[in-house]
Amino acid sequence: MNVEYINPFLASAISVFDRMLGCELTRRAPFVKRGAQPEHEISGVIGLSGKAKGTVVLSLSRDAAIAATEVLLGERPKELNSEVSDAIGELTNIIAGNAKAKLESLALSVSLPTVVIGKNHVVEFPTKTTPICVPFDCKWGYVSVEVGFIEQTPAVPLSAPGATPAAAPTVTPSPTPA
Repeated sequence: MNVEYINPFLASAISVFDRMLGCELTRRAPFVKRGAQPEHEISGVIGLSGKAKGTVVLSLSRDAAIAATEVLLGERPKELNSEVSDAIGELTNIIAGNAKAKLESLALSVSLPTVVIGKNHVVEFPTKTTPICVPFDCKWGYVSVEVGFIEQTPAVPLSAPGATPAAAPTVTPSPTPA
């Protein structure tokens, strides 16, 4: 995966945490993801499609997620609940949206965020992607940004020399009433 595609997500996460939450993220060493479990207990997940397809995950420790929600809502949740889920979904959406603007050449569409809460949850990345995890420390705990996507190869037009047309779908008519 091209590092130029990861940097907009990292820059966006650092900016959003700094400007919206007043929380500085300190970057640690990135690594290639092994397995499908995100680093922390709550994950905001967004799918990307266009000239590239993939997934971006904003994963936060319980304490970081609750503290971020407190800043956004002005009230500290006692546990990981729907308010925390909504807040992390919104942060994920903002981070992905900001990064998308810096990746115009890929004509990306961004899905609505999905938020998963719980230890040992799984987030699958598209086949043939090699997700990269970039962990961060902050005053509230741990945050990581996981990015895995791949450029799409353009489809061969049917009129291209040597192209074979796609097979027509098989249709079985329904029986006619007697």
